[in-house]
Amino acid sequence: MKDYYCNGVKVELRNCETTLLQEIGIKELKRKDIAKTYALAMKSSECDRIDWAKVNRAIISRWSMYALGYIKNLAWSGKCFESEDE
Repeated sequence: MKDYYCNGVKVELRNCETTLLQEIGIKELKRKDIAKTYALAMKSSECDRIDWAKVNRAIISRWSMYALGYIKNLAWSGKCFESEDE
């Protein structure tokens, strides 16, 4: 996975687990939105402290096991940051 930069500044998500769980609960957010946060959380210095099983259960509860795989694949590949027309 690559690091994420915005205007030359490295972007790192903080309070990752709480952010992920809150976003999963927001009905207006789509799987691709969650994949972006998931990707940033995986690159965060907090990665080892995230209860990934809890986050994954929340994703499965909202969507499905298939959706969890879809979100993980988007996050790992970085494709979640590509625009729709790419």
